Formats: sequence, C-alpha cells, structure tokens
Amino acid sequence: QVQLVESGGGLVQAGGSLRLSCAASGRTFTDYAMGWFRQAPGKEREVVAAINWNAGSTYYADSVKGRFTISRDNAKNTVYLQMNSLKPEDTAIYYCAARRGFTAVARGYEYDYWGQGTQVTVSS
Repeated sequence: QVQLVESGGGLVQAGGSLRLSCAASGRTFTDYAMGWFRQAPGKEREVVAAINWNAGSTYYADSVKGRFTISRDNAKNTVYLQMNSLKPEDTAIYYCAARRGFTAVARGYEYDYWGQGTQVTVSS
C-alpha cells in the first residue's frame, strides 16, 4: 500500500501561483512514477502532469504546458506541482497518484494509488 497526502491547495486570483505537494509513504518511492490529475465540477478527471521515477521524463497536458511544472524529491518522498499563471479554468480538485513502474504515463487507469485531493480555486 502507498499512502498519498496532498497539500497546498487554496484560493488564488487569476494570474497567481500555487505549489501543490504530495507526500508518499508505505513503499519505496522510487518504484513509482507519479502523476497529478484534476477534476472540475461536472467534468471528467483529466491528467495534468506526470513524472517518471527519477525525474528524467515528464508529461504535461497541453492546457498547462508552459505554466505548470511537476517535480519530485525522492529523498523526501514527495512530488510537487508548481502552478503559475493560473486561470479560472484551472479550478478543480487536484489529485496525486502513484503508478508502480518507472515510466510517466497520462492514463489514469494505469495508476494504482490515489490521494484524497486538494481543492484549487482560481477567481477571475
């Protein structure tokens, strides 16, 4: 079992920044690729970004490229999502997920463990 706990969400004005953190425990962190997903009210869950086990490879959804950065600190068992230039359409619950394996992937069904989520609200 892997436990994931997200933090860092909140209310921010459009154009502002937030940094989400996801602390993992329970298994060897470097055995897992990590991802950030989000779900807005009335919409399906979508991938935001993913990172492989050693941060050598990343993936971003087109909607966040150039604005969001995913990173991980394997010594701290933590993955981050730096979000800049936030837009109202970024408003959603953001979830951290872990996938056993080394490769960063965008498909949610390939992830094995999920956090409880953290709310991000961007006001216009």
